Amino acid sequence: MSAFMLYIIGFIILLGGLIYGAWLIHIPQTWIIVGSLIVIGLGVMSAVSHTKRRDPPSEAPEA
Repeated sequence: MSAFMLYIIGFIILLGGLIYGAWLIHIPQTWIIVGSLIVIGLGVMSAVSHTKRRDPPSEAPEA
């Protein structure tokens, strides 16, 4: 399993817990949806930035 998928699975679990907690304290559904979209966006951006492949170093020119 790739590191990207592990990040996404972790954020889905985090999001599920946050949604359930918000529902338990009676936050309106509109705000739960808004918060969920924000967390999904942050999760994808974080996963991409932490798992992107670095460019290989260029070879030094021969003198």
